[in-house]
Amino acid sequence: MGDCGEDVNANLVSHVTGDSQLDKAIWQWITWDKNPKTRAQIEELVKEGKKTELRERLCCRMTFGTSGLRAAMGAGFSLINDLTVIQSTQGMYRYLEKCFPNLKRRGFVIGYDTRGQAAISCSSERLAKLAAVVLLSKGVPVYLFSTYVPTPFVPYAVKQMKATAGVMITASHNPKQDNGYKVYWENGSQITSPHDKEILKCIEESVEPWDGSWNENIADGSPLRSDPLDEICKSYMEDLKVICFHRDLNAETSLRFVHTAFHGVGHDYVQLAFKAFGFAPPIPVQEQKDPDPDFSTVRCPNPEEGESVLELALRLAEKEGARVVLATDPDADRLAVAEQYENGRWKVFTGNELAALLGWWLLACWKEKHPDLADIKRVHMLATTVSSKILQTIAQQEGFHFVETLPGFKWIGNRIKELMDNGNEVLFAFEESIGFMCGTSVLDKDGVSAAVVMAEMAAYLETRNLTLSQQLSKIYEIYGFHISKTSYLICQHLPTIKRIFDRLRNFGGEREYPRSCGGYSIVHTRDVTTGYDSSQPGQKCVLPVTKNSQMVTFTFQNGCVATLRTSGTEPKIKYYAELRAAPGQSDPACLKEELQKLIHVLVEEFLEPDKNKLIRRSV
Repeated sequence: MGDCGEDVNANLVSHVTGDSQLDKAIWQWITWDKNPKTRAQIEELVKEGKKTELRERLCCRMTFGTSGLRAAMGAGFSLINDLTVIQSTQGMYRYLEKCFPNLKRRGFVIGYDTRGQAAISCSSERLAKLAAVVLLSKGVPVYLFSTYVPTPFVPYAVKQMKATAGVMITASHNPKQDNGYKVYWENGSQITSPHDKEILKCIEESVEPWDGSWNENIADGSPLRSDPLDEICKSYMEDLKVICFHRDLNAETSLRFVHTAFHGVGHDYVQLAFKAFGFAPPIPVQEQKDPDPDFSTVRCPNPEEGESVLELALRLAEKEGARVVLATDPDADRLAVAEQYENGRWKVFTGNELAALLGWWLLACWKEKHPDLADIKRVHMLATTVSSKILQTIAQQEGFHFVETLPGFKWIGNRIKELMDNGNEVLFAFEESIGFMCGTSVLDKDGVSAAVVMAEMAAYLETRNLTLSQQLSKIYEIYGFHISKTSYLICQHLPTIKRIFDRLRNFGGEREYPRSCGGYSIVHTRDVTTGYDSSQPGQKCVLPVTKNSQMVTFTFQNGCVATLRTSGTEPKIKYYAELRAAPGQSDPACLKEELQKLIHVLVEEFLEPDKNKLIRRSV
């Protein structure tokens, strides 16, 4: 409609009647949104009388999940678009103003990936500029990267520049239609409560765009805007060398690596990281090395999906004689790894298996530098509660500390900061969804550093005539097999998810959790949604209560630990299960069979996929 006058707008809104809340929301959108393409989407829905869709788009607002705000790109207060990013940043400013009297001296960091939808003129770069405009218009210095960067660069830059906070515009590995607004605090870690709730309150109080918030020219011409790219990239690569232990060996290795950036930001930065470690450059998958918001060569941009989405990289590796494939996800904060067996077949490692390797490696390198082991009591490694307990097992035998957190690197990053502030040393942390933190330069998962550390480990093992797979087997032989399985079912219907978990909480009667599953006895149940833990004194959960997400963990008599939880970023019910055995006592094939049987009954009896119309994961 172009620039609508108030009378025209009022006439348009009058097409929707009988719902004052919706009419108000429509009026606000059409009045406030200055992107003609997203405004036209709402206008068209109004003309077509699509009240249900309008209500879904306009009568609720995004909330902070596991990784900040994340939703599809499109018109509406519940989606990611120009207006909602402006509103979110206005709320950020209001909250930062309360928390930091020196906000206008310390500034704010903004980075972005390469996502976008041309049809609505929405891209991560544009959203980043609009976020910068809001802050610059209020006199806040902004460190706005001049090009796309890996997500880890934002928390790293927040610490390096001593900024108050930072935002990364990304949806990581989500489907192409999504985007997000990921917030980091001054400590370089993702925000946790109460910051998330307080920011949302401030957003609700600052929904009408301020004068100047749409003025894109400010981002280009303001003396308060600076580009930290060169400084941060150089400093990051220099800091990487702290976790490089065999630079000479790296330079000499005959091992070849293939890297795929999955159409995202990772190519340039992984190449630089390999150079920092003394390696020859990894061989890039040409079809996937440059940014492509359509992710044209993969059915979903998530390397965690395994061999089905790594096909181009595996075929290139076979052609080039490269035994190891490294895959960073679109915003390069996660890493998948595959290795070719002698028979030509490929093994795609799980996140838990990679963590076993990385944890072993970083501990081994630390021990080389500390032969007397006097400081090992200060050493810590961390993992989320749904991840493998392999680090806990290694810690029990080696004498360092293992710390468990709730799912999500926001919990890991903030816990690490506490540990470091108390004089402790953290070597490694991970979550099973291929998120790894090697060293402490970045207090978040980082696919760039993980990729080059994996390469160094593989090159070292090559000199010992060992593959990654063989070393993994050695780790399990020494510390005991840890056989785990993680997957998910899709459920778009929130009331169904609530019904499934409410049933578990009242399985044998009111407030009675299941005592068995398919013949497998349950000895303990932990429910972090309600704060219940049958294994603790007073049945109170040690981990923080998270009322806004569902997560129940069952410990079985056979030693299996299984968790059912909802995803913080996608419409999924995830399950995680692990069987542990003492060193030398179990056959891994038998463990896998036992675990598979238990998972089958867990899913069928507790989730009831057919009855609840859940969509099973297709591989």
